Amino acid sequence: MMQYQVQHFAPHSKGRIGLLTTAHAEVNTPAFMPVGSLGPVKGLEPDDVKDLGFRLILNNAYHLYLRPGHELVADMGGLHAFTGWSGAILTDSGGFQIFSLARLCEVTDEGVTFQSHIDGSTHFITPEKTIEIEEALGADIVMVLDQCVALPAGRDIIEESVRRTKLWAERCQAGRRRTDQALFGIVQGGLEADLRVASAKELVKLGFEGYAIGGLSVGEDKSDMYAMLDVTVPELPENKPRYLMGVGHPEDLLEGVARGIDLFDCVVPSRHGRTGSLFTTTGRVVIKQAQYAEDERPIDPACTCPVCRRYSRAYLHHLFMVKEMLGARLNTIHNLWYFSDFMRRIREALAKGTFPEFREAFYRDRGRQAVMAGSAGCEEPCGELHGNGHA
Repeated sequence: MMQYQVQHFAPHSKGRIGLLTTAHAEVNTPAFMPVGSLGPVKGLEPDDVKDLGFRLILNNAYHLYLRPGHELVADMGGLHAFTGWSGAILTDSGGFQIFSLARLCEVTDEGVTFQSHIDGSTHFITPEKTIEIEEALGADIVMVLDQCVALPAGRDIIEESVRRTKLWAERCQAGRRRTDQALFGIVQGGLEADLRVASAKELVKLGFEGYAIGGLSVGEDKSDMYAMLDVTVPELPENKPRYLMGVGHPEDLLEGVARGIDLFDCVVPSRHGRTGSLFTTTGRVVIKQAQYAEDERPIDPACTCPVCRRYSRAYLHHLFMVKEMLGARLNTIHNLWYFSDFMRRIREALAKGTFPEFREAFYRDRGRQAVMAGSAGCEEPCGELHGNGHA
């Protein structure tokens, strides 16, 4: 069973350092989880992900339920044996995917009827079925089935989703059979502060091993997302991990930590890597741009990742332009290294009591307006979705 211990509360911040322990790994928090919706983090082997410093990844129950099927994964020994990943795994229940990807989606208190985005086949998922799927997959941490609504939405719709999410959370708890998995509740409430608070309070009464904040990073302004964290996080127990789903960009990780978030997941580093957008200490490099065709410098002169130690921007530009698969792999490795090192430096700043200075330096180096502006969702349409808001 998962254990979580807060080891240090940072001065001048709501951020904290913790240790999350499962049967498969010890995870220093705050932590970012790479996403492997279908099992692998795209283009990487398990040892690649481990060597980049990650001990916890996210797999998606919706995608794995449809292909190859949770029964097959169970027959193969569960996700760890099936994928070869020896670290910890969190599985998202797939509620967001059902509501965003399915061709047809009909919701009642009993469950959700939907058509697969792959072949149009019809499926009916209940909270109990969700737990059955996630127990078969065998992750260390599993999520309840929740109802995520698109934003903007009317208050009556959001109220209904909050009510139904609590109902489904209760049924997920009652449907548990395994005692070696941690079950997290998911707070909903859209951009309605009072509904966020009410949802959090109701879920805390149910007594989950951890709490997630869902329904954000779906295109709302970043300021709105941060405002919802400001009212929600204080309602969550200090001795339980807090997980912001589907987030995100480096500035979102920084602001989430400042508000007391412990766990994050997003496909941003891997997806941006495949599309040639590379994170650096001074902003982003879009490697397809012609200015890099003869650039002998590494992606980021300040970076010590395997890619920056060996390859030039010119070579990575060439790989991208000729659509060589190695380019996507190298870009992904670099971006994930950046995210892993970014979280390490955040933890170091929290421990030293210098987090406010670290935060200010981050914005100064990139230009405050450039990173604070815009929405909290993906920058381009999402195809293969996971979590609450990213592909």
